[in-house]
Amino acid sequence: MSRRSVRKMLGRMAGEEPVQVTSAMASMDKLARLGALAQQFGYDYVHVGRGAGPRGAGYVMTLEPDPRPEARERAARNRARYPGAADGGALPPLAPGAVRLFKARIAYDLASRLTEKQMLWLAGVAFTLLAGALAFRLRAHPAALVVVAVGWAVMMALLPLGVVVNRRYKERNLAMLRAAGFTAVTDAGGKLRYLPPGGQLPGRGRALPRKP
Repeated sequence: MSRRSVRKMLGRMAGEEPVQVTSAMASMDKLARLGALAQQFGYDYVHVGRGAGPRGAGYVMTLEPDPRPEARERAARNRARYPGAADGGALPPLAPGAVRLFKARIAYDLASRLTEKQMLWLAGVAFTLLAGALAFRLRAHPAALVVVAVGWAVMMALLPLGVVVNRRYKERNLAMLRAAGFTAVTDAGGKLRYLPPGGQLPGRGRALPRKP
């Protein structure tokens, strides 16, 4: 978590508008630390997706002001204690448990972007296209074509294993969220989301009064 990333995020949060935090290297650890820090100043997690970096492989995390009274009190307290945080000054300490919980929220959402059928279909198409491209380039070498065919068959056979691994990964992070009191809510798009105690879906009661 670089000082530059912290200054950039906290500077954007000064307007109490939704902000996006990116990690071009697709690092959940970095986003979790930034998200846990944002919580100290009255923001909370909304969702995460891909699209950062030159090839669009990095993560983009959206944060919004948290209207809960305890969040507003925490933000006011930390702004008073750490007035220079947005300018590279001292920052409030982050509890390891808070960072782990934030990472679990990110990991669960990333693992839930696609259904298992969608994962199988997309992976199957990708492996088939890759094998087809290799076969075209190596069409003059019969032995190489056999290797490509065997490799394709092996990868297709392993697809169900990937689904099982992803399912267990989701369950592990979900168990952590439930233990922390998170509850399941279905959003407008039909997606299952897990919210902290007293939390609300984005756009529902999250608006804050304008600053005078």
